[in-house]
Amino acid sequence: MNRSEYPRSVAIREVGPRDGLQNEAPISVGERVRLIDALSLTGLRRIEAASFVAPSAIPAMAGAEEVMAGIKRKTGIAYSALVPNLRGAERGLAANSDELEVVISASETHNQRNVNRTIDESLAAVIEIVALAHGAGKKVDAIVSTTFGCAYEGDVEPSRVAAIAATLRETGVDGLSFGDTTGMASPRRVHEVLDAIEGAGIAANDVGLHFHNTRGAGLANVLAGLDRGVSQFDASVGGLGGCPYAPGATGNIVTEDLVHMLMDMGIETGVDLDALIGCALLAQELVGRELPGQVMRSGPRSKTVEGATT
Repeated sequence: MNRSEYPRSVAIREVGPRDGLQNEAPISVGERVRLIDALSLTGLRRIEAASFVAPSAIPAMAGAEEVMAGIKRKTGIAYSALVPNLRGAERGLAANSDELEVVISASETHNQRNVNRTIDESLAAVIEIVALAHGAGKKVDAIVSTTFGCAYEGDVEPSRVAAIAATLRETGVDGLSFGDTTGMASPRRVHEVLDAIEGAGIAANDVGLHFHNTRGAGLANVLAGLDRGVSQFDASVGGLGGCPYAPGATGNIVTEDLVHMLMDMGIETGVDLDALIGCALLAQELVGRELPGQVMRSGPRSKTVEGATT
């Protein structure tokens, strides 16, 4: 694909406040709200704000209701929440989440470790969650994790990913995303997965991709997705993240690094890069450690965001 055929614009779902912080030492509800409110001022249109899981399972996500109640919601931004089961979906809807997210692993072992269910059991639960959400006028996005490989099982066959995706589409989910939970993706694997899902009747330009940067290939994998017309990507401010059930996995691709690359390629994101860098510095302050984002250290930086320390 030549440059003129890349998507003209890309939609970014910011996952730092949930996927990013779940792997960090817990920070307070107030600090999580502070980060989300700062991100809301950057031009991002989708922010993954909370996870309605049991606090005993993911302590860093405790207080999801308080987070959703505390944020200063901005018109035009969808604040989504991850829900592991029907009870989580009920809580998420009661807290006025704009979108619900469900996760199913392409790896049976990872699915058991992540949600203590078989893949078939998780698929059955999605049917109930979709019915509940649609009844409340809310959308559901399904994320297939360990799409490109599993820390427990090794390589994952693209045909298995495609079969799960096709079944999820039949449940009525409104969106599909594919996650590189363990950072095992490479451009080759990205193309093989997209080939497989297209073979199952799902267009590549109709799905989202979620990459980690464990082996340093995150932005290369984004480029492979762009080559195929993908225009929806997840990213995490500062590069926060990992996975509690994927040993060795590092953070998600860095939101500000992704925005910087796309801007330089002439692809619109609608995001203010300087404001986003301010958010990355705030995230770094909140977790108390240096984050892997590159652009926040090299610039540009000319202004700050509300609540951020620079």
